[in-house]
Formats: sequence, C-alpha cells, structure tokens
Amino acid sequence: MSTPEEQVVLAEHPLPEAPGEEHEETRVARRERLRLLLRSKTFLSGALIFGVFVFCAVFGPAVVPYDPLGSPTDILNKLESPSSSHLFGTDQLGRDIFSRVVVGARDILTVAFAATLLGTVLGAAIGLVTGYFRGIVDDVLMRIVDAFLAIPIVILGTVALVGLGPSKGTLIAVIGIVFAPIIARTVRAAVLSERELEYVQAAKLRNERAPYIMFAEILPNVTAPILVEFTVRLGYAIFAIATLSFLGFGVQPPAPDWGLQIKENYIIINSGYWWPTLFPALAIASLVISVNLITDGIARTFER
Repeated sequence: MSTPEEQVVLAEHPLPEAPGEEHEETRVARRERLRLLLRSKTFLSGALIFGVFVFCAVFGPAVVPYDPLGSPTDILNKLESPSSSHLFGTDQLGRDIFSRVVVGARDILTVAFAATLLGTVLGAAIGLVTGYFRGIVDDVLMRIVDAFLAIPIVILGTVALVGLGPSKGTLIAVIGIVFAPIIARTVRAAVLSERELEYVQAAKLRNERAPYIMFAEILPNVTAPILVEFTVRLGYAIFAIATLSFLGFGVQPPAPDWGLQIKENYIIINSGYWWPTLFPALAIASLVISVNLITDGIARTFER
C-alpha cells in the first residue's frame, strides 16, 4: 500500500494512461470524425464536383469526342456556337472547346496538387522547427517568412517565371515555395500550443531526440490544421495557375490549359463570341468552389 505522502503525489501528478488506451481513444476519435465528415453535405457536394474533374483529368483524353489540340482542318469550323456536335462550341482555330475543357483539367490539377503538396511539406517542416525550438531559430526563419508574405503571390510568381522561364516544373516550384511561409505560420501556431503539453514533456524526460519529438509526437497532433491549410492552398493554387497562364507565364500553347484558353479568346467577347471564354472560366470557378466546399466541411468536422 502507498503512504499518505505518496497518495498526495499521485493525486497531484496522476500516472499517464497506458499507450494502448491512448491509441484506442485516438482511433475512436478519428473514426468519429470520418463519420461526421461523410455525413457533411458541404463536404460531399464539394467532393462530388471535385471527383468529376478528377475523372476528367484521368480519363479525359480517352472519352472526349475531338482532339483537344486540334488539326489543320478544324479551321473550317471556327467559332461555331454550342450545338449537338460541339457542346461548348469551337474556338478561333476551330478546336472543340468541350474537349479542351475536359482534357485541360489534367494540367491544372496535376500542377496545383504538386505545388500545394510541396508547399505543405516545406511549410510544415519550417513550422515544426520554429515552433519547437523558438529562440534565434524561430526569429531568423520567421523574419524570412514575413519577407515572403509581404510580396503578393502573382507578382512573386511572375518575377520568378520571367527569370527561370515558364514550365510546369518551374510553376510547381514557385507556387510551392510561395505557399510554404503561409503554411509555416499556421503550423508554428499549432506547435506552440502543443510543445508545452504533458506528452511532449514526457518525451523530453525520456531523452528522446528533437526530430523524433517533432515528427513522431507533435506532428500527428497538428495534422488537422495542416490538412485544412492544404485544401485552402489547393484552391489558391488553382486560381494562381490560371492567372499566371492568362498572363502568359504558366502552361504554354497549344496545351488546353483553362487560363490559356481565356487568354486566347477573351478579346472576341465584344464581337458576340462568348462561349470560348465562358466555359473555361466556369470550369475554374467550379473547381475552386468544390475545393472550398471540401475545406469548409473538413474545418467544421475538426472544430467539433
């Protein structure tokens, strides 16, 4: 039996739960969140729209009725209005707009996802390091982060792409690096609230190394804000890619990029040819809205 003094100590400093019990509670909480997420109409609506675009990106080239890059004979069918033979009409070169919009989902989704993933990985790593170590490491890295945040993404992206040359790889790198500081601030704030909790102090008392504590102990507990930040930045990446393509610094012709399609055809709107610009613009808007709906559903689920 324990002495009265030992009982007082145990009351003030209760023993932590067994690891198995903690893991079971975590699994139950995750299942409950997943159940709530799958019941969210907002999330399901966004996921349905997003799934359509993913289908277009994966299977688009195999299901479209016309070659999205066009052929020399297409010029005979230029600027045809929407009809049963061309659902979205044709552009100035006679290319089928429906085929180009469907196939164009591949480039924008691939580049946006890769850029957002790169930015999330870099930002999460920076946020973990600055939030955990604090001190001079935090001061130096966060000043660099603040410097990046002071420059608008489109301006920074344009300058970088002018210097490096437009390509998908450059676009991914530029957008990813621009997003990293934004994500780092969010992750840092989450880490600051976690680093003082008991499980982190217990890991330090076990003499665990800092990388283990950051990535094995703290990271799993800040995945919620990272996931939300990823989906938020994915929407921004889609819009940024379309904007840079419109300005001529993104995906280059003759690729069926949505921003590029708008750039090539917006000057003829005043002549009554609205369809070559409208349908790519609607595709961009629909994809961004679907990502925002997914983000809202995830954020509400984790807030409960």
